[in-house]
Amino acid sequence: MNFDRKNLSNEQLIHFYRQLLWPRMIEEKMLLLLRQGKISKWFSGIGQEAIAVGATLALDKDEWIMPLHRNLGVFTTRNMPLHKLFMQWQGSKEGYTGGRERSFHFGNKECHICGMISHLGPQLAIADGVALAYKLKKENLTVGQAGKISLAFTGEGGTSEGDFHEALNLAAVWDLPVIFLIENNGFALSTPTDEQYRCISLVDKAKGYGIEGVRIDGNNILEVYDTIRGVRDYCITHQKPYLIECLTFRMRGHEEASGTKYIPQKLFDVWELKDPVKNYEEYLKYAGILNENEIETTRNGFKEKIEEELKIGFAAKTRVPDTEEELEDVYENTQGTRHKSQVLDNSRTTHYSPLTTHDLRLIDAIKEALHQSMQHQSNLILMGQDIAEYGGAFKITEGFVQEFGKERVRNTPLCESAILGAALGLSLEGFKSMVEMQFADFVTMGFNQIVNNLAKIYYRWGQNADVVIRMPTGGGVGAGPFHSQSNEAWFVHTPGLKVVYPSTPVDAKGLLIAAINDPNPVMYFEHKALYRSISGPVPEDYYEIEIGKARHVRDGDEIAIITYGAAVHWAEDYAAAHPEISIDILDLRTLSPLDYFSIREAVQRTGRILILHEDTLVGGIGGEIAAWINEHCFELLDAPVMRCASLDTPVPFSIELENNFLAKSRLDEMIQKLMSY
Repeated sequence: MNFDRKNLSNEQLIHFYRQLLWPRMIEEKMLLLLRQGKISKWFSGIGQEAIAVGATLALDKDEWIMPLHRNLGVFTTRNMPLHKLFMQWQGSKEGYTGGRERSFHFGNKECHICGMISHLGPQLAIADGVALAYKLKKENLTVGQAGKISLAFTGEGGTSEGDFHEALNLAAVWDLPVIFLIENNGFALSTPTDEQYRCISLVDKAKGYGIEGVRIDGNNILEVYDTIRGVRDYCITHQKPYLIECLTFRMRGHEEASGTKYIPQKLFDVWELKDPVKNYEEYLKYAGILNENEIETTRNGFKEKIEEELKIGFAAKTRVPDTEEELEDVYENTQGTRHKSQVLDNSRTTHYSPLTTHDLRLIDAIKEALHQSMQHQSNLILMGQDIAEYGGAFKITEGFVQEFGKERVRNTPLCESAILGAALGLSLEGFKSMVEMQFADFVTMGFNQIVNNLAKIYYRWGQNADVVIRMPTGGGVGAGPFHSQSNEAWFVHTPGLKVVYPSTPVDAKGLLIAAINDPNPVMYFEHKALYRSISGPVPEDYYEIEIGKARHVRDGDEIAIITYGAAVHWAEDYAAAHPEISIDILDLRTLSPLDYFSIREAVQRTGRILILHEDTLVGGIGGEIAAWINEHCFELLDAPVMRCASLDTPVPFSIELENNFLAKSRLDEMIQKLMSY
């Protein structure tokens, strides 16, 4: 192994050695504790330390790194104390996540580390978002000016995931200063590289994205450091991404329980000779920088330090669950997040507002909410397919790019997962994002980012995801199975997400502004069929409608229809056509969190409840509301809670079939059935 020190001082070389040795000795101790039954699981990075340590040393301390579960060296090189790391590994209250996350699946804003989720690939796009934030902050635009890059780790197995392609393509198209670092250790758990890809070298993939790449010895800490330091300068100067493939080998199993029987012994023999710690030690001795006594002294000092740190770690208190605290920490507190906006309370059938109004269609109200939010929030970034010059599929952002510029109104490639990941990356650096799904149906392409990254990150380690996802949804327009689905229930089921679904222009504007001001991830559903068919008075001012508060639409005492979205108008039309029935209507507006107080009031007013929604019956939110009413309001009921929903089929294209599919076609039947009790 050839070590080229270049202009590094002896002090720097010794510092590198200490940083390299420290995670190795910690791991050796953890493996001993595992055999003793004192810890439950360990993912070893023995043999790969030079990559994590060298990469982290090459970056500035305030540059974000997205490591994997084998990168202990990232955490130790960022000076995270062992006793607190150990508390994290043991699930202690005093660990970095309070026992909510496992070993290295966490992040820390002070150390600029964003930990992985088990799905591996999604974190690559988060690095895109961080790099975009650096670019937007103008920190990298002048040659010679101190700039920043982000760095994301992946394994050779992770390069097979679609997220790898999306993240690299997005970084290339947007000219983002980000380094993608592949740790190629030959096996994804047990799958060898010849069953993973067919290219000779993974770095060859860089050419396909129009970016530069390099393949290096990942076990040579000086080569890793020098390469990444140079690539970092390149990314800042040229505002370009870069792909680095580090060849290495893990000397243990994927995790200890899996063993290593699937790996030929000859590979262990070959790579043992390439051990990053032993080889660097030999180099330092050969160069006269360290001697045996100094090395022994360093090792003994580390042993003592490990024991001292573990003593503190083992003394951590046993985790005592607090249910109220657990539920509260799913969302970031929204106090103080309102941005110079006033709250409009139109939740009652009669209300007064001094605000000056003008008549707008629902689509125009959404546009006005976005426009005013862009004016009030200079850190708000809009992203989506065709939203810039074209103005979006429904022309909601038409004219925005001319007023706010392409930096803030960004066309995206067709890569929903990468854009949602980039939105989370922007959050790490204090930006707000609005991501437009061209149709709500297409959100499946980014589902993992939403339900596992955006929704869970605050609960996991206290980092908010300041992202709004606009979802043009619903049927009734003859658009067929893939442009008409009502998929709101998927997200209501996911803790950590807020879900809103306005039915009127005034609510559409106020709820969108509230969603953008909210520091939590919000799914904002907007019904396509209502865009240009519904209009009404909308305040001209910048205002919010409170998320989590329903609207009492109509007073009645015989039957209450609890509904949302386009179904609110179905209910109103039915009530107007049937004055002989005293119908009460409650528009939920927010589906998560639900306004249980208003739901209970509706039950009290009538004793008969029909839950109406456009979504299909099975698994729809109606079932959840019906269950809650039965559990909490049973004594107030005069009849069983009933549901009126669309057929349990895909949404058909034919207008005749679609009309039969929609819940509206069964509304009269269900009301008459309920009234017969």
